[in-house]
Amino acid sequence: MDACDFVVIGGGSAGYAGARTAHALGLRTAVVDGAPELGGLCILRGCMPSKTLLESARRYRVIRNAAEFGLSAGKPGFDIAKIIARKRKLIAEFSDYRAGQLQDGRFDLVRGTAEFTGPNSLLVTSADGSQIPLEAKTILIATGSAISLPPIPGLADAGCLTSDDLLDRESLPKSMIVLGGGAVALEMASYARAFESKVTVIQRSPQILRGSDKDAADALADGLRADGIEVFTGTKLLRIEMAGTARRVVFLHGDLEQTVEAAEILNSLGRHAVIPKGLPAKTESGKITTNLSQQTSLPHIFAAGDVCSPLDVVHTAIQQGEIAARNAARVLKKSSGPMEEMDYRLKLFAVFTEPGFASVGASEAELSASGIPFRTAKYPFDDHGKSLVMGETAGFVKLTAHASSGEILGASIVGPDAAELIHEVVVAMRFHATAADLATTPHYHPTLSEIWAYPAEELVDAIRL
Repeated sequence: MDACDFVVIGGGSAGYAGARTAHALGLRTAVVDGAPELGGLCILRGCMPSKTLLESARRYRVIRNAAEFGLSAGKPGFDIAKIIARKRKLIAEFSDYRAGQLQDGRFDLVRGTAEFTGPNSLLVTSADGSQIPLEAKTILIATGSAISLPPIPGLADAGCLTSDDLLDRESLPKSMIVLGGGAVALEMASYARAFESKVTVIQRSPQILRGSDKDAADALADGLRADGIEVFTGTKLLRIEMAGTARRVVFLHGDLEQTVEAAEILNSLGRHAVIPKGLPAKTESGKITTNLSQQTSLPHIFAAGDVCSPLDVVHTAIQQGEIAARNAARVLKKSSGPMEEMDYRLKLFAVFTEPGFASVGASEAELSASGIPFRTAKYPFDDHGKSLVMGETAGFVKLTAHASSGEILGASIVGPDAAELIHEVVVAMRFHATAADLATTPHYHPTLSEIWAYPAEELVDAIRL
């Protein structure tokens, strides 16, 4: 092939967004993808399959609690095989749609695994061993991440499940130990618990959702415990042993050695970036180093998504891919204007557990470390009319604003519809709104959304003092 203007390595969310944007800008674009199925992590083994299973879990919880609302639903039951069948059907539709987008003629789609043979040269090896050389004027690396297997003594011998396994398993273990306290760990724990598995979460960091607002993370841990999940934080994993057919995890909690047994272990201790062989650009801490323009140490090579991102979430990966493509066009056209840059101010994040968790902007710890003066206010769901009507009273909303200007700097939620409710604050922060702007915005009564008015009003009063 002649040299392409823009070659994308990886056809997932970041890669497709970059390719689509580059094509719209008139760049001759090729996409290289060597995965057995087209679609990427989000569609095949991440966001979409997990949320499909969690929606079944949510509805089952509603049915179980029907009597509280004066309703009779008989004896609730579930069939994990049918839940998985529904998931497979939906994911097949999503992945077929993405495959169609990649094969619709806008791009040259090359099936295989790419490695660098020079700053502008790639060699793509297909599944049958054949090889295709590619030349590229600019390149976007969007190769994503893979599940890591941590070096815990005994883990390899005892065996463990991964989220990939659990998302396609037609039965759930009667008991499960989840190693890790991130989003994937907690969502899979919540899914299994909804369908009556005994679940224990063991997190090495002092809190679940490391790096999130501690107040909200601790409230989520309490909510998970109320749902019947045992949660340990601040641990040190010592070893894993077999106990007959069961698995045993031995760990330190404080100064005490603890032991937990279960039928299965779920490894959710993180992922690592998948970096193409021969990459001529710099890497750091296992990821490709990029600037805010998504450029690597070589200005014609860009990266987007899990392979480089400080935030491994899909909407960020898509934005990075789009920015990379637009900046690649600037490089090709030798534009004199400034490069477009990512803005990580909003840092939107959500976890679809029971109760839910969501956050946007800076945490209190981050604001304190940066020296920015701020005030914060909370309001609980157990004193909110619509929450009481719904019977969803666990958790709170929390709002943080600049101590003098009143501009909203961050927010967090633990409670019902957290991932939906957070977007009101996302929009407010996107346009640099103040607590007063939010407090004076009409909210229909009774709705969950109106809960934001209460901490906003409290902040307005505090900033006036």
